[in-house]
Amino acid sequence: MTRYRSQRRLLKVAMFAPIFAFGAVTLAVLAYPNFNHARQYLSELGGAHALHPAIFNTGVIVSGIGAALGGIGFGLTLLALGGGRLAALVTALCFVLAGIGMVIASLFPWPDPRHLAINLGLGIQLAPLALIWGLRTRPGLRGLRRFLGLVFVVMAILTILTKHLIFKGLVNDFNVGWWERAFAFVLVGWTGVAAFILERRLLALEREFPVSR
Repeated sequence: MTRYRSQRRLLKVAMFAPIFAFGAVTLAVLAYPNFNHARQYLSELGGAHALHPAIFNTGVIVSGIGAALGGIGFGLTLLALGGGRLAALVTALCFVLAGIGMVIASLFPWPDPRHLAINLGLGIQLAPLALIWGLRTRPGLRGLRRFLGLVFVVMAILTILTKHLIFKGLVNDFNVGWWERAFAFVLVGWTGVAAFILERRLLALEREFPVSR
């Protein structure tokens, strides 16, 4: 019997979900001739004009479920590391809401107004702060905390730019797709990195303090 078996399994789901999401997007692009990366949104891969929208929409559903499960894993990991219940709850909630938004959005593809539930996924932007808060007193994770801080800053900058709060002409109809992809890469990708680091930490603790049957 291992001490952190459940947490580690859920963190592995959090590692796999971004990889699966990127794979699904790649396949959806290959199945959409003449898809314009610069001018089209990723949601259009699952919309009415896509030849095989099920590829993208199924990928989003699976990734959304993975995000929710992974978020629960992050929350349980914070509890296991003594990060506090509130930080664990906020972290898990960010991911669960994002997962729900992804599933709803895939069930109601663009341009259905209900597709805008995908915006719940933006709540993941707050998760790095919750993780930093929960891990603030944990030794040996300074590098992870710095990484999470950097991720939060980058996502904040991308949000400000893509919402046209400053430099209003920088993001436009001719390049919005590339900006969306950059945002999506950061928004989703950091979770896999954080999950990997925390899963390795739990594994090290198991080896250091094994639990006998």
